[in-house]
Amino acid sequence: MRFELLATNGAARRGRLTTAHGIVDTPVFMPVGTQATVKTLTPDDLEGAGAQIVLGNTYHLLLRPGPDVVRELGGLHRFMGWRGAILTDSGGFQVFSLAKIRKITDDGVEFRAPLDGSTRFLSPESVVDIQRALGADITMPLDECLAYPATHDATARSLALTVRWAERARAAHAAGSDGQALFGIVQGGAYQDLRDEAVDRTVALGFDGYAIGGMATGEPKPTMLELTARVAGALPSDRPRYLMGIGKPEDLVESVACGVDMFDCVLPTRNARNGQAFTSAGPVTIKQARWTRDATPLDAACDCYTCRTFSRAYLRHLFVTEELLAYRLLTLHNVRFYLSLMAAMREAIAARAFEAFRARFLQDYRVS
Repeated sequence: MRFELLATNGAARRGRLTTAHGIVDTPVFMPVGTQATVKTLTPDDLEGAGAQIVLGNTYHLLLRPGPDVVRELGGLHRFMGWRGAILTDSGGFQVFSLAKIRKITDDGVEFRAPLDGSTRFLSPESVVDIQRALGADITMPLDECLAYPATHDATARSLALTVRWAERARAAHAAGSDGQALFGIVQGGAYQDLRDEAVDRTVALGFDGYAIGGMATGEPKPTMLELTARVAGALPSDRPRYLMGIGKPEDLVESVACGVDMFDCVLPTRNARNGQAFTSAGPVTIKQARWTRDATPLDAACDCYTCRTFSRAYLRHLFVTEELLAYRLLTLHNVRFYLSLMAAMREAIAARAFEAFRARFLQDYRVS
């Protein structure tokens, strides 16, 4: 993987990732393909919407179908029929959310698989091996993510564990990466001193890119943005910066202003299945009765198939009658909206007009 910084406008950055599976223009949003699929969409849908990279979930793919199956069938790209780049997370967030059925030690984390109750173990080394078997372009090390609020002492212990695991993951990756990139993850909770320490210790290990982890775990939004700006500004300028799990449109714009390059979140796909569409004027809840006779598209400014073809009234009808097409059409729109938003930000940065774009977007986008 190679990263080029092409333009800046304030702290906002326009860049380009070159991977074995194509170019990724940044800032970029990665649709989440939890189980080797972005729910309801085909790879052609994603490519048509402008996706250059998707995210796969190591934890879920470990449980089903298993990394050995994926490797035998040609790797994750061939398995899911996706020609673009893939980033796989470590599975750590999912494992640590299983607080009642897992045990953390310095060696790694033991947990009971919810599917069948079997005991599983993840170590920094095994997480690297699993992602190597999957064949992702960009991989992540095992880390510990604490929910907000957590004490300073607990966060400091967690940070120390994450750094020790990162060092072991770095060594395992160096022993046979197969050309995959490995990002380091900066933790540290809501404490500025610990975030500063995490930056120093993680960067010292030398990774291909850096992720900001542990955000959107309950902290106030001003705290999240303040820490994001602080960490992003301290990371190497010649490496991509990835803010994990952040995904409301307004948060994407504000985080790009902080200097972040990469994002992922389940919001556009999950919220679509719950009947929420993101539009240039703000979110729309499609099941509301006021759309019963509305002949207008979801978003007149959107060029997706859903907006070109169907009315809000029809989409409401599909959703309230639980027709499967509703989930697909809303997902297609939301993914296109997110990817179009990122493309607009890239253009604004290149034109040195990002602050004007940011102000206009935040004025027009009404958060409900």
